[in-house]
Amino acid sequence: MSNKKTFYVTTPIYYVNAQPHLGHTYTTIAADVLARYHRMISETTYFMTGTDEHGAKIAEKAAEAGQEPQVFVDEVAAKFQLAWEELNISNDNFIRTTNPKHMAAVSQAMQYMYDKGDIYKSKYEGLYCQGCEQFKNEKDLVDGLCPDHKTKLQWMSEEAYMFKLSAYQDILLEKIKTDKLKIRPLERKNEMISFFEQFGLNDVAFSRQKVKWGIVVPWDESQTVYVWADAFLNYLTGLGWQGPKGEAGLAKEFWPASVQLIGKDIMRVHATIWAAMLLSLDLPTMEQLFVHGFFLSDGQKMSKSLGNVIAPEELVEKYGVDGVRYLLMGVTPFGNDGDITWKFLDDKYNAELANGLGNLVSRLITMTITGYNGLVPTPEADNNYSTEIEAQISEWQKSLENIALAGGLTAVGKIISMLDKQITDATPWKALKEGRTNEPQIQTDFYHWLESLRIIGWLIWPYMPTVAQGIWQSLGLVNESEQAFEVAIKWGGLKPGSQVQKPESLFPRI
Repeated sequence: MSNKKTFYVTTPIYYVNAQPHLGHTYTTIAADVLARYHRMISETTYFMTGTDEHGAKIAEKAAEAGQEPQVFVDEVAAKFQLAWEELNISNDNFIRTTNPKHMAAVSQAMQYMYDKGDIYKSKYEGLYCQGCEQFKNEKDLVDGLCPDHKTKLQWMSEEAYMFKLSAYQDILLEKIKTDKLKIRPLERKNEMISFFEQFGLNDVAFSRQKVKWGIVVPWDESQTVYVWADAFLNYLTGLGWQGPKGEAGLAKEFWPASVQLIGKDIMRVHATIWAAMLLSLDLPTMEQLFVHGFFLSDGQKMSKSLGNVIAPEELVEKYGVDGVRYLLMGVTPFGNDGDITWKFLDDKYNAELANGLGNLVSRLITMTITGYNGLVPTPEADNNYSTEIEAQISEWQKSLENIALAGGLTAVGKIISMLDKQITDATPWKALKEGRTNEPQIQTDFYHWLESLRIIGWLIWPYMPTVAQGIWQSLGLVNESEQAFEVAIKWGGLKPGSQVQKPESLFPRI
């Protein structure tokens, strides 16, 4: 990660030809965890997501629905915004490519690249996938079909304005090799280097002749800006950037982006077309592209025809918002493919949340109420418990800095397991039963366990903000989240004598 004190994280903007699905949800929650973490450590943070709303496919979907394209995209974009609100996503902006300011900036950017000589008119011929809205090479196909949509491609030949992507091949390859444009995980970086060295970059179409739903090419009204040239610029226009000759807005502070989270299916276009566009516009490339994997279900790709699709709203209904956020972030190392089934999610939820964190909070608060009238006892003996906690805090922070989001949860899980073992070994229920709660060692143990809960609240805050607040409230801490993280994470923040209260069940067992 960059050492700068600002942090700008983006998801891809999601294409509005469909409802929000599990892949959209996964990327957006991951971006939210990162944004919350960087705010927590006092970095000035900006988090953006949004919707991509132009192109032939959108016009086709709108016609199928019997709607004008703008009405259609308004309705679908609203569904995305509602989904993110329900999942407690803390984005600072939701950019839509039909926003007039975005469209004006795209026109300016196209004109700038054209005037520079990076866009030229040519006849383009090639295989075109309507689903991807992308021209494909033979080498991209699997059994002659689009690998993503499993459909035959159509041969398309038309006049178009081309972008000189090939002119940026050498500089982009050097940036990727030297991590000036960082691509992670490392296998994705190596994959991109191999692509450059094996195939090189060819010029790409930046306009279409017959697509009516889009931004008109400023110097030729018979052409429409191709979806990639339009959509990629959202990462700048969402910051208030008004084009190469306009106001920079927040881009002055936040560009280049600290990290752009993307799925592996769009890695290549981001690392080539988008990065080259930035160079053409005389702007720095983003600092990092972090590429995550896909979800499978029992080893198979999720599809409606197989009946194995898991919808985000079904997850929320079963596990609650924070439960979903935890499960998706912990299901696989971020960057890898994940394989999930309802049974896997049920088992993980019960083991790690209901029987793990939820049970730990409930029994510690209950024993404190029974043994100390609900007042946090004063520690009076020495133990080395805090040293072990501090080691896991260090692991947690290292994980978040390296976008190892599942690793952050693993560190929290180790603290929970450690506390469970300490409680089992210390058998505090015997002391409660025998009236020995005023013994120095027992008081110290209870203080340690309760203080550990307070710290767990901080470590799960980016992942499960509502549950973190619930833990703090059960410890009698009203304004805990307003503390500076570097102060709050130090041992001893829980004041002896604080009044605890039994929380509602954090994670009802499935």
